[in-house]
Amino acid sequence: MSFKYDVIVVGGGHAGCEAAKAAADMGSSVLLVTMDMLGFAKMSCNPAIGGISKGQIVREIDALGGGTAIVTDASTLQFRMLNRSKGPAMWSPRAQCDKIQFSSNWRRLLETNCKLDIYQDTATSLLLENSKIAGVRTTTGAIFKSQAVIIAAGTFLNGKLFIGRTEFEGGRIGELSSHGITEQLVDMGIKTARMKTGTPPRIDISSVDTSGFLLQHGDENPEKFSFLPYLSSAQNGTPQMPCFILHTNEKVHDILRSGFSDSPLFNGLIHGKGPRYCPSIEDKLRVFPDKDSHQLFLEPEGRTVNEYYLQGFSSSLPLQVQLDALHAIKGLESAKIYRPAYAVEYDYFDPTQLKASFELKNIENLFFAGQINGTTGYEEAAAQGIIAGINAHRKTHDQSPFVLKRDQAYIGVLIDDLITKGVDEPYRMFTSRAEYRTLLRQDNADFRLTSLSHSIGFADDFRYDFTMRKYDSIQKLSNLSDNTNIRPKDANSYFAKISTAEISESKKISDLVSRPEVRLEPLLNFVPHGTFQKFGINPESDFKSDLSFYIKSELIYSDLISFMDYNSMNSFFLEKGKRADSYKSALYVIRTNAGYPVSLLDLAGLDALIDKYYRKEVLDSTEVLIKYKGYIEREKRIADKIMKLEDLSIPDNFDFDKVTGLTIECRNKFKRYNPRSIAQASRISGVSPADISVLLVYFGR
Repeated sequence: MSFKYDVIVVGGGHAGCEAAKAAADMGSSVLLVTMDMLGFAKMSCNPAIGGISKGQIVREIDALGGGTAIVTDASTLQFRMLNRSKGPAMWSPRAQCDKIQFSSNWRRLLETNCKLDIYQDTATSLLLENSKIAGVRTTTGAIFKSQAVIIAAGTFLNGKLFIGRTEFEGGRIGELSSHGITEQLVDMGIKTARMKTGTPPRIDISSVDTSGFLLQHGDENPEKFSFLPYLSSAQNGTPQMPCFILHTNEKVHDILRSGFSDSPLFNGLIHGKGPRYCPSIEDKLRVFPDKDSHQLFLEPEGRTVNEYYLQGFSSSLPLQVQLDALHAIKGLESAKIYRPAYAVEYDYFDPTQLKASFELKNIENLFFAGQINGTTGYEEAAAQGIIAGINAHRKTHDQSPFVLKRDQAYIGVLIDDLITKGVDEPYRMFTSRAEYRTLLRQDNADFRLTSLSHSIGFADDFRYDFTMRKYDSIQKLSNLSDNTNIRPKDANSYFAKISTAEISESKKISDLVSRPEVRLEPLLNFVPHGTFQKFGINPESDFKSDLSFYIKSELIYSDLISFMDYNSMNSFFLEKGKRADSYKSALYVIRTNAGYPVSLLDLAGLDALIDKYYRKEVLDSTEVLIKYKGYIEREKRIADKIMKLEDLSIPDNFDFDKVTGLTIECRNKFKRYNPRSIAQASRISGVSPADISVLLVYFGR
């Protein structure tokens, strides 16, 4: 351990873990300061990762080289691909997780990184030298110097908890809040305000009658989050755990309403704005007074514990009101709780004070990431963390900022929304926020981002090589589909089976796959002999993960998964010095923390399964490209046109008063947000197309 580092990360939540890993993976010496060594990336609320648009973000984090996907795959209790009935732009992976394993898996991932140190303490102030951030001071009096600091404090800055009229200090129940940093930043001119979030009671499932609940099972053939070639804990033979669906009723609502006068949401104790899309149960009753029932979900928090999460029942009402209302729900008449629902109010900072790199505009070398930027959700926090970590490293090494655009990633949409529009409520990502969601699918995040990440030295050689090889197979298969005809006598029996129109003459595979009900894989059985070879496809390798391509001595997955020690795998990778840290870390976490049941599968079975899932990824991605080719090409054209405005830069600290054609309101908006391009200026709320035309004329466009 040292007292001088390149980068210091304050906070061990989802943002802090990703930030520390990213900066360390890129070569910076990193210190992660956390208040709780047992709570890395703690799931304070819902024990799940992913969901609508959030699942896309996690796959993007993985494609860049982050850890959330790996940790999720090692901790999965249940996996579901949401919105399969809709187009692929809406498909979103989601996994229920064992929250204890999730934290321990993150700790394993961090502790194996030789460039990263961990210190348990609370940062209380920032150090400055020549008006630049130079380190932190902690509660114990320790002083750590650094070239950059990332603040990822979550809900802990002056955090306060509420249960009815009872209020007490904390960032989470049972954990003290942090003081000092907000006050120091305010003195330095940084704008701050308060936000609110909440969480429901945790239920002892042994006290619940689940017989009348609707079961919600995981997918029969579960996928995973990471693009790396391994089996998740939901794919390796371990049974998935179901969730339960239940409902409130009018009696429950009447009981809840009886406590409204004591609700800190309604009596003025809480001033911060809460998340609109994840409201507390009392807020639902106020907003939807005529609704006589609300859907709830009981979700497991671990494989070996009785603790369940009651999604949809977040509250800050008094304890007795909570209990009485719970006991009025069918099946929960005798329910016991481990802890009550509560609300938490905390400090956040206006994100328009940030650059796109997450460095503050007015304080050099200081970066913000996570909930303190006004967001809500593990995934949004992790996304900010990885970008802050990358850019803190690049800043300390005199490199230009790494910025993702809106047509490159949901992460780019998230960042641009925050720094351009700011927030007046906790920000949550939705697919509707992205203009180019057909381009930003969950299945192609690796193709969009891994090469870009590899070019800046983050994604390692193994991940890059594997991605390029996978997409080479997809392009070959797509080319085959565009140039290969299927004869009626071969395919009509398949068409009859799926109740689609038969063909009377030979047609291209791509034309047939364009039909909604037709799948690509069955049609490949009808291609003429020698077709695969003609298009450079070897079914024995192109549709398999073929790990022996990367690993010497023909070792494959079943051999590697048997190694318990992280370092023992080093000698089994090709080329001395070849970077394969991502894969070694993934196998180590999966094997040691997920309780990998190798005994459930013989070695051949392990390798056959990993090839099965890899083949599915290749075929599914190719099929999406074929079915939605027109939509994808149209969206690309629109993106290219709009993105030309991103290249029309506005000088830093430009004096908008010089542009006489702008309205006073528009000038004030531009002065506040200081847009860096014409495109960013166009996205500021209240700016009209006429204002943008004036800017274009002024800059000679």
